[in-house]
Amino acid sequence: MFKLHQKPWIFFFTLFLAFLFIGSAVAIEPGNKRKGKYTYRKVYKACFERGAVESPKPSINPDAHTQAEWTEIFTQKDFDAFGCADEWAALPEEDVRDIYAYLHGHASDSPTPAKCK
Repeated sequence: MFKLHQKPWIFFFTLFLAFLFIGSAVAIEPGNKRKGKYTYRKVYKACFERGAVESPKPSINPDAHTQAEWTEIFTQKDFDAFGCADEWAALPEEDVRDIYAYLHGHASDSPTPAKCK
């Protein structure tokens, strides 16, 4: 019979693996930053053409939030602040991941903060 005090490394190794799998299940999959920038602009262009916004330029720049804030927004899928709800609802998950990679990668606390131009 297995006794914890005889082989504690097995217990800790199992615990480590459990946390590893739980952490990877919660994390957002990485996307393509370059494609995300293009897709993010495309969403607002379509929204502008529909007449829902006054400018084809995205209303929120990547440096408007920290990386942690972008992670929270995309984890909760809270895209209300972006406007253009119809366009965001129609985006495939891959495009959402790409936009996340772009915004997160250029957040205010990232090594390369950026504004949409």
